[in-house]
Amino acid sequence: MSTMIQERAAAPAALHWPDVLYQSLRDAGITHASYVPDAGHARLIERLRADPDVSATVLTTEEEGIAVAAGAWLGGKRSVVLMQSSGVGNCINMLSLPMIARFPLLMLVTMRGEWAEFNPWQVPMGAATAPALQAIGVRSFHVETPEDLLETVSAAAIEAFDGDQQIAILIGQRMLGEKKW
Repeated sequence: MSTMIQERAAAPAALHWPDVLYQSLRDAGITHASYVPDAGHARLIERLRADPDVSATVLTTEEEGIAVAAGAWLGGKRSVVLMQSSGVGNCINMLSLPMIARFPLLMLVTMRGEWAEFNPWQVPMGAATAPALQAIGVRSFHVETPEDLLETVSAAAIEAFDGDQQIAILIGQRMLGEKKW
């Protein structure tokens, strides 16, 4: 683990992992984010929206974020797309854009249909998320701890933006906590 990641992992308990994740994204040169509102990403979205150096775009559907990320890249900006696993299914056809055109893509996907899921409608896409991404050619990394997330985001940003790769980081539902309505 890099020194920077170790220092962040050892941050005071009051510093919640989305705050450290925000700083990792900024350190990776992210200046644009697009998202469909999601409770799992709420704190990260709040931090990105509050940063005057980051353009944050609310989407009506997740696949718009793929096109927005491509446009940001063409405009010289690094972007991240935030979504829930149920939104990955909406993106499959649009993922051909970065795959064929070789645009970098970094997606952070909060998982549903896993640990302590109360909504059975979330389970099928939760189970299909990683296989669907793999089938279209997007590399995915499933993380279960804040330490793994921070280390993976740093490495994935290098792969995506320096290697023109399409990467999805799947943030395990256990890390987000049990959802209750």
